[in-house]
Amino acid sequence: MVCDQQRDGGYGKHGDFINAVKQAHEFGIFGSQRLAGLIVFIADVHNLGLQSAQGLLLSSAFYWDMTDEARAWSKRFIARTHKVPTMIHAGTYGAVMHYLKAAGAAGTLDGPAVAAKMREMPVNDLMTKGGKIRRDGRLVRDMYLFRVKSPEDSKYAFDYYKLLATIPKEEAFRPMDEGGCPLVQN
Repeated sequence: MVCDQQRDGGYGKHGDFINAVKQAHEFGIFGSQRLAGLIVFIADVHNLGLQSAQGLLLSSAFYWDMTDEARAWSKRFIARTHKVPTMIHAGTYGAVMHYLKAAGAAGTLDGPAVAAKMREMPVNDLMTKGGKIRRDGRLVRDMYLFRVKSPEDSKYAFDYYKLLATIPKEEAFRPMDEGGCPLVQN
């Protein structure tokens, strides 16, 4: 669960995760096995350092250095906060922008009308292209599998990830009819 990972937006010590990776590295487990993090933020990798985190596999919906659009937005974010943005930061920005576009298109601030317009409109922002908000509220978008680079492979600040695969949105999320959401049951 994201909430119990880091309380400060991804920039403090992420205790259990960081300790587990450090211990795996210290005890040589990292060399003989691959580690994969279920919820890993780039701030976690930064806190660990590339020497300890190299080779770690992770999935994310956003990487600041993936596209020109993401880089431009991230550079503005870094200039203001002095921190690299996580998928939570980019996702929050994208969600607010999508809401504002939908409210403008709906011509109202009425919650149900704006929500319907949000589901109707495709999500296209700095981290999501061709995304769709389902009736159950899930944003369905492509996800990405990354491997953390070695210190030698990193060429500039926050150059931490190598893209290994794109997981198409149709495969990245459980189908709505298997989710059990009471909002969509007939």
